[in-house]
Amino acid sequence: MKLLALLVAALLPLVATAETIATYSKNVANLIDPAKLATLGKRGANPRVQKAVAILEIARREGYAVASVASNAVVIANYPNKPLATLTLDSLTRNHSIATQLGVLNEAGLKDMRGGHSPTIQVGKYKGDELSVDHIVPRAVAPELDNVIANLELMPLKMNISKSAKMGARQQDYAKRFRAAGLLSPKRLDVILSR
Repeated sequence: MKLLALLVAALLPLVATAETIATYSKNVANLIDPAKLATLGKRGANPRVQKAVAILEIARREGYAVASVASNAVVIANYPNKPLATLTLDSLTRNHSIATQLGVLNEAGLKDMRGGHSPTIQVGKYKGDELSVDHIVPRAVAPELDNVIANLELMPLKMNISKSAKMGARQQDYAKRFRAAGLLSPKRLDVILSR
């Protein structure tokens, strides 16, 4: 009987750990679910990026790898193809990294982000600015990508405003990736790239 009690005591943390990472992943999945995103209005996914990054940070503080939680979330959200799933996973981990580098994952920043609001940047040349959500391929250029998580990136508000609807090499590269993921038709891609 003592052996059974010791075995249960030893295995219980493992069971609790698996359940907790699943909970974090499910919470992120609910925010990035493509079917839900398709029902949102203009810039409706922007607060979801803030919330997802906050959940990833809380999970990281609990000892879980950000990439593992994000990867599980993408699987749970049932992305329709591998290219889009990969782009979404990359976006989630990149946004967490950006938030980390800009020092917004403190208690005040997490409180803002859990509510879907922009935290205040704490370090670097944009210190004191808001950390907003921007479209990689600008919304003005490709409104059909407005609520695609893979097209959303955390960015200082001042930088976001100065960028406006410019299409540089990075934006063109992402447009091609979104075409490969089935989000843009060849004709639509040609129109976007001709800007």
